Amino acid sequence: MGPTASGKTGLAVELAQRLPVEIISVDSALVYRDMDIGTAKPDAATLAAAPHHLIDLIDPTGVYSAARFRDDALALMADITARGRVPLLVGGTMLYFKALRDGLTHLPQADAALRAVIEAEAALHGWPALHAELARLDPEAGARLQPTDTQRIQRALEVVRLTGRPMSDYWRAGRAAALPYSLLSIALVPADRAQLHERIAQRFDAMLGAGLVDEVRHLREKYPLTVTMPSMRCVGYRQVWEYLESGYGWDEMRDRGVFATRQLAKRQLTWLRGMQDIIRVEPCADDVGERVLSMVADAFGN
Repeated sequence: MGPTASGKTGLAVELAQRLPVEIISVDSALVYRDMDIGTAKPDAATLAAAPHHLIDLIDPTGVYSAARFRDDALALMADITARGRVPLLVGGTMLYFKALRDGLTHLPQADAALRAVIEAEAALHGWPALHAELARLDPEAGARLQPTDTQRIQRALEVVRLTGRPMSDYWRAGRAAALPYSLLSIALVPADRAQLHERIAQRFDAMLGAGLVDEVRHLREKYPLTVTMPSMRCVGYRQVWEYLESGYGWDEMRDRGVFATRQLAKRQLTWLRGMQDIIRVEPCADDVGERVLSMVADAFGN
């Protein structure tokens, strides 16, 4: 795991050359076909040397969810381990890692009419009164949620009224579906944020030099895309789309792309700080590959 531009792919390919592993991508952007430059998708030579699972799955008009990722990843992990090899999960989509590690809560779909009723009750009686009702119907959810957390109170009341089951039951079911594998979790976390920012800028400049703007033009011509689709909300693609639509200059587009990528890295690092049982490694160290190999050898006892 690690933030964007931290060297995850390079390290994964190195490990794949030296260990009996198969790479499973944990990246919500790499699932899209024809989105190669802006996603930093491994090139043909890299994929030939170290094949990646879960890339180029859907068109850019499609949607790929954390739930689908978990199902796909678990199926691949079962197949890989059955062949006597080890799954190596590589990427920066922290929500996917969390879904894989902790399981997912399968909740009923939202009911617009019931939500409107709950909102009307809140307008009449106030959210503290609805929080008190939730505490009666679902004491665990009531204790977990603050009276000011109106969105989650609304959802918890909606669920219990729709199904007769408290939200806390669904939370427990999600926890029970945790990953049926032991994990060695390694995160590439740079000590020097400025160095990561420099890497991000250099990589975005390289993407622009490789034809990112032309790639977005081609995507717009080939597919019935809109800027609100998940694929076009990916960092880099959104900024190039706005550049093509708004007419602001190249330099501004470049700066916006770099800034958005830095913000993505910041969010990824925040996720990592909150995750347990992670070994943190300095990705800028010259011996990072050897250090990770040593960790893997120690974990497997050889």
